[in-house]
Amino acid sequence: MYSYIIGEITERKENYIVVENNKIGYEIFVSTFANRFFDNLVGEVKVYTYYQQREDGVSLFGFYCLEEKEMFLKLITVSGVGPKGAMTILSNISVTDLSIVISSGDSKTLSKVKGVGKKTAERIVVDLKDKLGDVTGEISLDLETETNGEIDDAVAVLVSLGVTKIEAVRLAKTAFSSGDMAEDIIRKCLTQIG
Repeated sequence: MYSYIIGEITERKENYIVVENNKIGYEIFVSTFANRFFDNLVGEVKVYTYYQQREDGVSLFGFYCLEEKEMFLKLITVSGVGPKGAMTILSNISVTDLSIVISSGDSKTLSKVKGVGKKTAERIVVDLKDKLGDVTGEISLDLETETNGEIDDAVAVLVSLGVTKIEAVRLAKTAFSSGDMAEDIIRKCLTQIG
């Protein structure tokens, strides 16, 4: 129903943000990673959303990028994983790492997430292992999009520090603000990681 909402964040809590658009405040549940991402932004933000309607009410779930939303949508197709459970997983494992965990069949790592038991973790791996082409494909394509020299330099340093290239590109692009030098981007990225 709502693909995304653009507005200013007027309130932020641990697991949700309030985005004001046309004098309406939308309470949107977000992952820890999304909350950190939005914390670095000033002014209007674009939040990709998923609308859930149930007998006991409606909820909006928000995402900082399309890859996070796509992973969320795949997770909720798994029997026993609802929107809140999917958001818990995305709060504990980044989209890139989750793709690797599922693709490699590592249900043990997944079962360490609070609220995800051994059987649910195994079900996620079995159900999604062959369905992640779209998500990982989008992340890989993101590496090839045009970037500026400062982002490239920051990515090179992050990779030399042991961050995977995919994650380094994602971190650098989300941290970048107009006028930032490579050192500024690296500092922001290290703050996000730490």
